[in-house]
Amino acid sequence: MKKRIQILRKKKVYVLLLAALAILGVAACGNQNGKDGQGKETSENNSEEAGSKETAAEDSEGTGGKETPEKDSEETESKETAAEDPEETEIQIFLAASLNQVIEELAKEYQQIRPEVSIACNADSSGTLLTQIEEGYECDIFFSAAQKQMDQLEKDGLVAEGTRNDVVNNQVVVVTRKGSGTAVKGLENLGEAASIALAGGSVPAGRYTRQALMNLGILEKTEDPASITTRQVQEALGGVEISEQENVSKVLLAVVEGSCEVGTVYYSDTYGYEDDLEILQTVSSDLTGNVIYPIAQVINQEADEAQSEAARDFISFILSDTAKEIFEKYYFDTNIL
Repeated sequence: MKKRIQILRKKKVYVLLLAALAILGVAACGNQNGKDGQGKETSENNSEEAGSKETAAEDSEGTGGKETPEKDSEETESKETAAEDPEETEIQIFLAASLNQVIEELAKEYQQIRPEVSIACNADSSGTLLTQIEEGYECDIFFSAAQKQMDQLEKDGLVAEGTRNDVVNNQVVVVTRKGSGTAVKGLENLGEAASIALAGGSVPAGRYTRQALMNLGILEKTEDPASITTRQVQEALGGVEISEQENVSKVLLAVVEGSCEVGTVYYSDTYGYEDDLEILQTVSSDLTGNVIYPIAQVINQEADEAQSEAARDFISFILSDTAKEIFEKYYFDTNIL
C-alpha cells in the first residue's frame, strides 16, 4: 500500500513536470513569434524608408541635385521684363508758331514708334524763343523759322555739335478774309488797306516782310530789316493803321476774325483756313530771301541720358521721309535750296 502511494506521487510529480514544460514551450513559442513579427514589421518600415530616400534621390537628380524655388523663377522673369521696358522720358521742343499745326501730327506719328517719349511744345516767335533759351528755360530742341535766331544760339554755344539741320522752306503770302472786298493786290499797294496785321521785326515773318518792302523800294534799305519799327513801316505806307502782333499765328487770327483787312503770314499758315482766307500774293523768295527752317538739339544741362537720346532721335525722325510727307501736306516745301 505504501509502495503504491509512492508510485502515485511519482506519477503526479511527472505530470506536473510535463505540464510545466508544456507551459514553458508555449511561452517560448509566443516570444519567438513576437520576435519574428517585430522583425518583419521593422523590415517593412526600413523598406518604405529606403523607397522614400530613393524617390527623393531621383527627384534631386532631376533638378541637378538642387531645388528650384518658384519664387526665384518669378523674380528672374520680372527682372527680364523690366529690362526690356524702355525708360519713359519727356523732351521740350521750342518751335516757331508757324510749325504749331504740323508738329502736332509729327509728334503723334513719332509716338507710334517711341510711345515712352512724351513731347511738350512751346510755340512762339523764333525771337522770343531764342531769348527764353538764353535766359535758361529748359529746352531740348529749337526749331526756328529763320537762320538768324539759330545762328545766334550757335554763337551762344548752346547748340549740340552736329545736330543742326535745315528742314523745310516756306513762303510769305499776303492774305485777306474771303469777301473782304479789299483793294490790295499784294505788297506793292499794301498801303491801300484799311488796316494791316503785321508781326514785329524780331519775328521772322515780320522781318521777311520788311526785307521784301525794302527790296521793293517802299522801305529805306538798312543792314538789318528787323531793326525797322512798325511805326517806320506805317509811315512808309502812308499812315495806314497797323496792328503789330507778337507772332505769325496772331497775325493770321487777326485776319481770319476780320479785325484787320490784310496781313502777311506764311503759306503753311493757311492750311485749314482755305474756306476763310484768300491769298492775294505769294511773295517771291527773290524779295524775302529763302525762308528756311533749321532745327538743332539744345545743350540742356538738366537732361539725363534718356532725355538727350530721345531729343537726338526725334531730330532724326524730323529728317525722315515719313516726316517729309507730313510737312508737304501742311504746305511746307521740303526741297531745301
